[in-house]
Amino acid sequence: MNKRRNLVALLFLTPNIFGFLLFTFLPVIAALALSTFRWDIFHPPRFVGLRNFTDILGWFRAEDGALRLNDPNFWKYLYNTLFLMMGIPIHMALSLFLAIVLNQKIRGRVFFRTIFFLPNICAGVGLLLLWTYLYDPDFGLINRVLAVIGVEGPRWLTNYHRAKPAIITMSLWTTMGGLGMIIYLAGLSGIPQELYEAAEIDGAGLWAQFRHVTWPMLAPTTFFIFVTSVIAGFQGGFDAAYVMTQGGPDGATTTVSYYIYNHAFQYFNMGKAAAIAVVLFIIVFGVTLMN
Repeated sequence: MNKRRNLVALLFLTPNIFGFLLFTFLPVIAALALSTFRWDIFHPPRFVGLRNFTDILGWFRAEDGALRLNDPNFWKYLYNTLFLMMGIPIHMALSLFLAIVLNQKIRGRVFFRTIFFLPNICAGVGLLLLWTYLYDPDFGLINRVLAVIGVEGPRWLTNYHRAKPAIITMSLWTTMGGLGMIIYLAGLSGIPQELYEAAEIDGAGLWAQFRHVTWPMLAPTTFFIFVTSVIAGFQGGFDAAYVMTQGGPDGATTTVSYYIYNHAFQYFNMGKAAAIAVVLFIIVFGVTLMN
């Protein structure tokens, strides 16, 4: 009976296992192998060993005796990626706030849950084009509203120092009512109501109930959301850079994923693109283990 049950389970799992092997595992192995070659698509691959990795992570001594990075752009774009990830704690806090509010017995809460989740089921490119219009310095809605109150709006996406905060603000709007909110709602529904009743009997107010009941009980949920958000953060940023800024101004919004795309499909340097992807994989894997 157990063998039959296991066989049935395996049959249901087979499509997912096959998809994982075909679209995830094998491409990762292929990228790892390709990272040891120089290949521009038009000529046969040439084996170079670890040369691609030294071109990314290594350094050399210049004529003036100073040490210089072989690829300073990689470190710059890694910094951009980490900077954009500063929005993760904010979006988690907003998701938790929305989940707590929408977990209350209020009229129309299903409607409001749907409204807040709506940006996550809309076409990503469409939302990016919408925000590109909103950030337009001359015709955008944001600068027009600022003009009404007598404030001259900046050039959001073409200013080196404002482009990254603008991208973070947009990502907060699209993610605060997304999967994080849904997972927090699931976590809140799993907290026994008796704990709140006991806390209320002991005289605990709303803040004390949140601090001593809600937050500790949501610790595993928060940890899960944080880890998955960090992984997505390291891999993210491509869509916004490609559609809204093309990585500019002066590389201010270029992330590691967009850098991989440029090397692969703009410069046709497939070997180095694969090597950057492997380095990114190692970084994400290491951060996940530390978490």
